[in-house]
Amino acid sequence: MLDNAAIARAMYTAFWSRRRDDAERLLADEFTFTSPYDDAIDRAEFFRRCWPNAELLSSFDIERVAADAEGAFITYRIMTKQGVQFRNTEYLAISQGRIRKADVYFGASYRNGRFVAKAPQ
Repeated sequence: MLDNAAIARAMYTAFWSRRRDDAERLLADEFTFTSPYDDAIDRAEFFRRCWPNAELLSSFDIERVAADAEGAFITYRIMTKQGVQFRNTEYLAISQGRIRKADVYFGASYRNGRFVAKAPQ
Protein backbone atom coordinates (compact mmCIF):
# COMPACT_ATOMS: atom_id res chain seq x y z
CA MET A 1 0.00 0.00 0.00
CA LEU A 2 1.24 3.49 -0.85
CA ASP A 3 1.79 6.08 1.87
CA ASN A 4 -0.32 9.24 1.81
CA ALA A 5 2.35 11.37 0.10
CA ALA A 6 2.70 8.78 -2.67
CA ILE A 7 -1.10 8.57 -3.06
CA ALA A 8 -1.31 12.37 -3.44
CA ARG A 9 1.48 12.39 -6.03
CA ALA A 10 -0.11 9.47 -7.89
CA MET A 11 -3.47 11.27 -8.12
CA TYR A 12 -2.01 14.42 -9.65
CA THR A 13 0.26 12.45 -11.95
CA ALA A 14 -2.85 10.60 -13.17
CA PHE A 15 -4.68 13.91 -13.68
CA TRP A 16 -1.82 15.52 -15.63
CA SER A 17 -1.20 12.34 -17.65
CA ARG A 18 -4.94 11.89 -18.38
CA ARG A 19 -4.98 8.38 -16.86
CA ARG A 20 -8.53 8.30 -15.58
CA ASP A 21 -8.42 4.59 -14.71
CA ASP A 22 -5.56 5.28 -12.30
CA ALA A 23 -7.45 8.19 -10.75
CA GLU A 24 -10.62 6.10 -10.42
CA ARG A 25 -8.68 3.51 -8.39
CA LEU A 26 -7.33 6.21 -6.06
CA LEU A 27 -10.69 7.81 -5.26
CA ALA A 28 -13.02 6.32 -2.65
CA ASP A 29 -16.60 5.66 -3.66
CA GLU A 30 -17.76 8.44 -1.31
CA PHE A 31 -15.17 10.95 -2.64
CA THR A 32 -16.14 14.64 -2.50
CA PHE A 33 -14.43 17.68 -4.00
CA THR A 34 -14.74 21.19 -2.59
CA SER A 35 -13.25 24.37 -4.05
CA PRO A 36 -14.29 28.01 -4.23
CA TYR A 37 -16.49 26.89 -7.17
CA ASP A 38 -17.66 23.47 -5.97
CA ASP A 39 -19.42 22.49 -2.76
CA ALA A 40 -18.67 18.84 -1.95
CA ILE A 41 -19.43 17.51 -5.43
CA ASP A 42 -19.34 13.74 -5.78
CA ARG A 43 -17.03 11.53 -7.86
CA ALA A 44 -19.20 11.56 -10.97
CA GLU A 45 -19.52 15.35 -10.93
CA PHE A 46 -15.77 15.73 -10.29
CA PHE A 47 -15.01 13.70 -13.40
CA ARG A 48 -17.61 15.60 -15.42
CA ARG A 49 -16.62 19.13 -14.34
CA CYS A 50 -12.99 19.04 -13.22
CA TRP A 51 -11.25 16.21 -15.06
CA PRO A 52 -11.49 17.85 -18.53
CA ASN A 53 -9.56 20.88 -17.24
CA ALA A 54 -6.26 19.01 -17.66
CA GLU A 55 -6.70 19.55 -21.42
CA LEU A 56 -6.22 23.29 -20.83
CA LEU A 57 -2.80 22.93 -19.21
CA SER A 58 0.65 23.22 -20.71
CA SER A 59 2.49 22.30 -17.49
CA PHE A 60 1.72 20.89 -14.07
CA ASP A 61 4.46 20.85 -11.43
CA ILE A 62 4.09 19.40 -7.95
CA GLU A 63 6.07 21.69 -5.66
CA ARG A 64 5.57 20.07 -2.27
CA VAL A 65 3.69 17.37 -0.43
CA ALA A 66 3.23 17.30 3.35
CA ALA A 67 1.56 14.14 4.58
CA ASP A 68 0.42 12.75 7.90
CA ALA A 69 -1.68 9.76 8.98
CA GLU A 70 -4.94 11.46 7.93
CA GLY A 71 -4.01 12.69 4.46
CA ALA A 72 -1.75 15.11 2.62
CA PHE A 73 -1.41 18.73 1.62
CA ILE A 74 -0.12 19.16 -1.92
CA THR A 75 0.93 22.41 -3.58
CA TYR A 76 1.27 22.57 -7.33
CA ARG A 77 2.00 25.19 -9.99
CA ILE A 78 0.14 25.20 -13.29
CA MET A 79 0.65 26.98 -16.59
CA THR A 80 -2.35 27.03 -18.91
CA LYS A 81 -2.13 26.94 -22.69
CA GLN A 82 -3.38 30.56 -22.55
CA GLY A 83 -0.30 31.62 -20.56
CA VAL A 84 -1.91 31.96 -17.13
CA GLN A 85 0.17 30.63 -14.25
CA PHE A 86 -1.23 29.84 -10.81
CA ARG A 87 -0.50 27.87 -7.70
CA ASN A 88 -3.03 25.95 -5.62
CA THR A 89 -2.86 23.92 -2.45
CA GLU A 90 -5.19 21.02 -1.74
CA TYR A 91 -5.79 18.88 1.29
CA LEU A 92 -6.60 15.28 0.49
CA ALA A 93 -8.25 13.25 3.26
CA ILE A 94 -7.03 9.68 2.73
CA SER A 95 -8.24 6.48 4.36
CA GLN A 96 -7.29 2.89 3.60
CA GLY A 97 -5.23 3.97 0.61
CA ARG A 98 -7.99 5.94 -1.11
CA ILE A 99 -8.79 9.64 -1.31
CA ARG A 100 -12.10 10.39 0.45
CA LYS A 101 -12.13 14.17 0.15
CA ALA A 102 -10.30 17.00 -1.60
CA ASP A 103 -10.44 20.61 -0.39
CA VAL A 104 -8.89 23.14 -2.80
CA TYR A 105 -7.39 26.50 -1.85
CA PHE A 106 -6.72 28.82 -4.81
CA GLY A 107 -3.61 30.94 -5.07
CA ALA A 108 -2.89 34.05 -7.11
CA SER A 109 -2.86 33.98 -10.94
CA TYR A 110 -0.30 35.58 -13.26
CA ARG A 111 -0.14 36.26 -17.00
CA ASN A 112 3.23 37.15 -18.52
CA GLY A 113 4.59 37.62 -15.02
CA ARG A 114 1.87 40.08 -13.97
CA PHE A 115 -0.75 39.54 -11.31
CA VAL A 116 -4.27 38.88 -12.65
CA ALA A 117 -7.04 39.64 -10.15
CA LYS A 118 -9.87 37.13 -9.99
CA ALA A 119 -13.32 38.55 -10.47
CA PRO A 120 -15.60 38.18 -7.42
CA GLN A 121 -18.59 35.97 -7.97
